[in-house]
Amino acid sequence: MNTHIQDRLGRPLTDLRISVTDRCNFRCRYCMPPEIFDKDFKFLPRNDVLTLEEIAHLTTLFVKASGIKKVRITGGEPLLRQNVTHLITLLNEIKGIEDIAMTTNGTLLPKYAKSLKAVGLNRVTISLDCLDDEKFRYINGRNIGVQSVLTGIDSAVEAGLKVKINMVVKRGMNEEDILPMAKYFKDSGIILRFIEYMDVGNTNGWKLDHVVSKKEIFSIINKEMPIEPIEANYEGEVASRFKYKDNNNEIGIISSVTDTFCSTCSRARLSADGKLVTCLFATKGHDLKELIRTGASEDQLVERIKDIWVSRNDRYSEERLQQTDKKAIRKIEMSHIGG
Repeated sequence: MNTHIQDRLGRPLTDLRISVTDRCNFRCRYCMPPEIFDKDFKFLPRNDVLTLEEIAHLTTLFVKASGIKKVRITGGEPLLRQNVTHLITLLNEIKGIEDIAMTTNGTLLPKYAKSLKAVGLNRVTISLDCLDDEKFRYINGRNIGVQSVLTGIDSAVEAGLKVKINMVVKRGMNEEDILPMAKYFKDSGIILRFIEYMDVGNTNGWKLDHVVSKKEIFSIINKEMPIEPIEANYEGEVASRFKYKDNNNEIGIISSVTDTFCSTCSRARLSADGKLVTCLFATKGHDLKELIRTGASEDQLVERIKDIWVSRNDRYSEERLQQTDKKAIRKIEMSHIGG
């Protein structure tokens, strides 16, 4: 079995996150603001997007290059990708892949949850930023109510998928919804994770004072419902894990701004247009699609993947707070590489 290759900071490559589309049926203001991603916005032409077979082929090569075991399907909204269930089937057939997950806004899960589970999807992470219907309609920019997502959550649970909920917390948008969300999911058996608002892409108007810190989120919950830290499941886990003292159920906080985890980041991202991206905040990716479509051999592609990872020294989140000039760095849009 292949051992994991390591980058210049000694970090292995263990996980691959695959964006299957740059399109989404939401226009969340911290990711795809509706004023920018409007009817005139130019999404990737179909021919620029990897085919399902190309994605599966590249995944096989990542297994050969580094022995990755975990794959997560992202977007945009991955369930907008035609025949995405067929992709799960293809990925499930790859020897070495042990865990296939998906990040989704949940609205299309009533249609797809059972078939996704049947072809090998193990887990879904569903985005939900508040339970206040009016506010949620504003945040998602498409006037879609909370019930659409709650129904999607129920569909995933009924299909037998493991479910986690992600809530992005932004000051001035939904920090007062932290407690209602925690109370709602506390006894549900579903793990809720709070995510510090990040400066992803180029269009969300990120400012440091919009960030509600991990410490503050912990304090808000702990005051009403005492929680305590628990051990990480594995090296490189992004969420700090906690449990409620009265029922042992778990919640998490993902703190890529105030308590970074660059030092253990072991995730590579494959963008919808076939670029290998070594950091969520990267300025550019490395084009693998061009290599595939111009006839590069498997060995050449495997060596290219290895070379890219071995040269990696990204630690954007650690460096973010050290920057004094605050000069904006142009980054890849979140909708191209997922979360």
